[in-house]
Amino acid sequence: MASPDQVPTLDVLLPTGHQPLEPDPAETALGVLYAHPMPPAGRSAWVRANMVSTVDGGATGPDHVSGSINNAPDHRVFDVLRAAADVVVIGAGTARAERYRSLSVTDALAGARAARGQPTRLELAIVSASGALPPEVLLGDHLPLVLTVSSSPALPALRNKLGAEQVIEAGETAVDIERALSALAERGLVRVLTEGGPHLLAQLVASDAVDDLCLTTSPLVVGGLAARILDAEAWLSPPRAATLAHLLHSDGVLLARWLLGAQPSSPRGTRLSP
Repeated sequence: MASPDQVPTLDVLLPTGHQPLEPDPAETALGVLYAHPMPPAGRSAWVRANMVSTVDGGATGPDHVSGSINNAPDHRVFDVLRAAADVVVIGAGTARAERYRSLSVTDALAGARAARGQPTRLELAIVSASGALPPEVLLGDHLPLVLTVSSSPALPALRNKLGAEQVIEAGETAVDIERALSALAERGLVRVLTEGGPHLLAQLVASDAVDDLCLTTSPLVVGGLAARILDAEAWLSPPRAATLAHLLHSDGVLLARWLLGAQPSSPRGTRLSP
């Protein structure tokens, strides 16, 4: 398998007829495949999820972080997905486990971002009903948005540390996804990328908020008690249909984009509590 510092060629398995995607700093062709749609009528945002899984369904390795199961092909797509988004939304647990800091877009990808009229800076939004944030996320040069609740005792401290404009109340006791997405849209952040974790993603999918899922399958088997990319006790009822938009391959790694087919009239009233 290619090492993380190598940029791998990606074969396009579906749709057929595409040439291999050779390394390209500007990622012109890959950017077309992963263009982040604007929300359709009736939706405040187009929500895309990006996750990685092992062959046996683990969303992490034995160290309980996704970094131990991702790879160079995944990193190549990862950078393109971030560059296409307005905001990355994650749960506080994922911010803590994966040691998130302020986000950036590579210089090579910034040109296409500017051509789309997107600001240079990529926003980070953390969902936390408690308002408790890991200290690492406060160390960057650009502080995150926080999607929290009006009953959080941490609200005064959050406003003092981040600034009132960075703290979004999106519910009373649990974060409401419709209110959260609407609040982000009011800031012009309509192309939403969520990187999980599995608990947050399960709630987003259950509320029909996710429009497409970019899933990397890593050629590893980990066993153990690793969570799946959706970590929830309840079954989805009914199961959500997924339509394959495209499938890429590199050195045993499969990179799929699935359309989850949420309708504009789908309710988004589920409350989130990561």
